[in-house]
Amino acid sequence: MKTNYFLPFVLFTILLTFTAFKSDAKPPKADKFIIMIDPGHGGRDTGTPGTKRYRTTEKDIALDVSLALGKMITDNMPHVEVLYTRTKDVFPSLNDRANKANTDKADLFISIHCNAQPKGGSAYGSETYVLGTTKNQQNLEVAKRENSVIFLEDNYEENYKDFDPNSPESMIGLILSQEEYLEQSIQLANYIETEFQVSANRKSRGVKQNVFYVLAYTYMPSVLVELGFLTNKKEEDFLNSKKGKNIMTKSLYNAVKKYVDARVKNDTQDIAILVDQPYVEKPSAETRIIEGVTFKVQIAASSKQLETKPYNFKGLKDISREKNGRIYKYFYGQTSDYNVINTYKNEAKEKGYKSAFIVAYKDGKKVSLAQALKSKAN
Repeated sequence: MKTNYFLPFVLFTILLTFTAFKSDAKPPKADKFIIMIDPGHGGRDTGTPGTKRYRTTEKDIALDVSLALGKMITDNMPHVEVLYTRTKDVFPSLNDRANKANTDKADLFISIHCNAQPKGGSAYGSETYVLGTTKNQQNLEVAKRENSVIFLEDNYEENYKDFDPNSPESMIGLILSQEEYLEQSIQLANYIETEFQVSANRKSRGVKQNVFYVLAYTYMPSVLVELGFLTNKKEEDFLNSKKGKNIMTKSLYNAVKKYVDARVKNDTQDIAILVDQPYVEKPSAETRIIEGVTFKVQIAASSKQLETKPYNFKGLKDISREKNGRIYKYFYGQTSDYNVINTYKNEAKEKGYKSAFIVAYKDGKKVSLAQALKSKAN
């Protein structure tokens, strides 16, 4: 059984290895995991100029690192298709960036930037953001700066009328609509900051939540990376150097590879057949039945269609499969009891599916977990 599954996977990998990478001018291949890399700013939007000791600005460093990251992924991960929101010094709007990622059905969105501190402060270090609200004034200043490009665009009042970071109601609605992607976004963000700290030996300021337009309107796991502060002379020198860019690119690549391996490649690895045991619904001390709602635990996503057998999923039974575009999603368990589904999630994580998360369906349609839990429980 193991050999039968291993041989097609090897042939599939060899085939992809000899497939030439094309630029983002062509649609992505249907059998690949799609990563959209977004070099921040561009064209007339320079981003932060840093200390102004260099002719380059944020837009130039972001583009250099983005293109290098994309090339490294393409050269070493043949099962991944890399697309870009820009590949030269042009000015795509924030709306265009988000729309491109959504239209091309990207599986992952990475926006790359450099940071700045007002009045030439001494702050330094990397930060990686996921979508969320914050009351931290410094974080709010970062969001204000990155979102300010909106005002460089024509008809910005019409194009961004629904985006109001100062409206808690508006932002909560956006965050809830993307709830299913948050855990995966945090997973990647943690990988990135860990790599910056361990592999690149840089100061990490951690994973943070904030309201960025490109994170709010890209419907997939998404992160915004601040490589460092160009207002700090030492860090500006590092990020403008070839060595510095290479170090940060390699760290980003390591993090992306870990994420993709966890989300996709792990599903296609051969797993020893475990002794079958009868499936028994896990008991819970208390029940929390949500009428009309079905909960499942998403454990994996893959471009390959796998049989929903225990040997493909580390011995887990009651696996279901759902096709979404080019990707097959795999779920463990099915119940209307929210307490029971939490036991499934915990079991999946114990089996090695560390990024497993709960999804909900109401009347046959997928809804956010928050919306499902608002339904009346029995």
